[in-house]
Amino acid sequence: MAEKLVGRVSHYYNRIGVAVVEVTDTVKVGDTIRITGGIRDFEQTIDSMEIEHQKVEVATKGQSIGLKVIEKVREGDQVYKVE
Repeated sequence: MAEKLVGRVSHYYNRIGVAVVEVTDTVKVGDTIRITGGIRDFEQTIDSMEIEHQKVEVATKGQSIGLKVIEKVREGDQVYKVE
């Protein structure tokens, strides 16, 4: 399976389980992503994402998205799209 770097975690809200991801390549709802860094390494499907508290289907390079994650992440963790 090919993986492509699509972003980096810039912030994590522990209480609500949401990561802020600085997007470096296009991602969309339904994509499978893999988040790695330190001891973390897990895959999940993007069920929904938000920009400025508005739900979006697609995010492109340069945007910051809020993404509900199934495990804790840290600033600097890398986000890959699994193809």
